[in-house]
Amino acid sequence: MEIEAKKYLYDMHQAAERIAEFTKDRTFAEYEQDVLLRSAVERQFQIIGDALGRLARLDPSLAERITDYRRIIAFRNILVHGYAEVDHRIVWDIVQSKLPTLRREVALLLQDP
Repeated sequence: MEIEAKKYLYDMHQAAERIAEFTKDRTFAEYEQDVLLRSAVERQFQIIGDALGRLARLDPSLAERITDYRRIIAFRNILVHGYAEVDHRIVWDIVQSKLPTLRREVALLLQDP
């Protein structure tokens, strides 16, 4: 694996871990009321989507090993360009239901030589 690909995976891993840390033991109501928390989570999702987009251009076959990689990139674009229309329930659902899979997959890819 190219060093640049590892860097993108590492960036994704770090951002995903931050989201997990920021949201640990938090409820949706807390998330919805805390603009700082929402901003932090959305920023980390933007980093994930940006790094994954770059990885997909560099090594498409590696990016394809990440579940729903195209949707992750699209989600980043929504956060960046459609920020006024972001549904906090959708972001929270992604944190709860999709982030664990992403964390696991990226961690496994980082272990590959």
